[in-house]
Amino acid sequence: MYKIALNAGHYMNTPGKRCLKSIDPKETREWYLNDRICDKVENKLKAYTGYSLLRIDDTTGKTNVTLNDRAAKANNFGADVYVSVHHNAGINGGSGGGVMAYTYLKVSDKTKQIQKLLYDKIIEKTGLKGNRATPLTSANLAECRLTSMPAVLLECGFMDSTVDTPIILTDAFAEKTAAAICEALVQLGGLKLKETKAPADNGKLYYVQVGAYKEKANAEKMVQNLKKAGFDAVIK
Repeated sequence: MYKIALNAGHYMNTPGKRCLKSIDPKETREWYLNDRICDKVENKLKAYTGYSLLRIDDTTGKTNVTLNDRAAKANNFGADVYVSVHHNAGINGGSGGGVMAYTYLKVSDKTKQIQKLLYDKIIEKTGLKGNRATPLTSANLAECRLTSMPAVLLECGFMDSTVDTPIILTDAFAEKTAAAICEALVQLGGLKLKETKAPADNGKLYYVQVGAYKEKANAEKMVQNLKKAGFDAVIK
């Protein structure tokens, strides 16, 4: 069983974590963007077997779960991988940006491979490469430092970029990003699609009468129209 720890970064009322007002008048909060992607990942994974998933954050966004608690939850769960979804800032209304993927400062080759896989999948799906010199990077981030399994923190575009913000606000971007993360997890965990049983074929044929006509010409016209539409039709 492949164990996945999934985290939507921050919570609803984390100070300052929102889109730049001059670009997004609604000042959409980062937690909403993070949570939307994580929810979509969860739903997409339901089509597969062979995994167990634990959401580390408060999925209502109302409670601030500390970074120590998030890491502890993942460690106690015995997760095989930790994926944390965030959105970045620091462009200050400029046009730069792009997706980034972080690990801790010193990590195994396996963690680096997971980092690259997640990043590559997201870029493939979204095209939001941006202008970052080192989009695959490392930092002393608590989520990556305190977790005992391979951990990757994803920054899915900049909330203060004139290029990124209009894109990351869309549901289409969240859908593509979630699909990319799901594909990476399926590959990492060797997950299999659930089997769907085809309905039993009992060999019966069911006939539907379209109508009854007094004039044969009208009946023949209806048969012709039905055949053009791709249906089998006869006059009886």
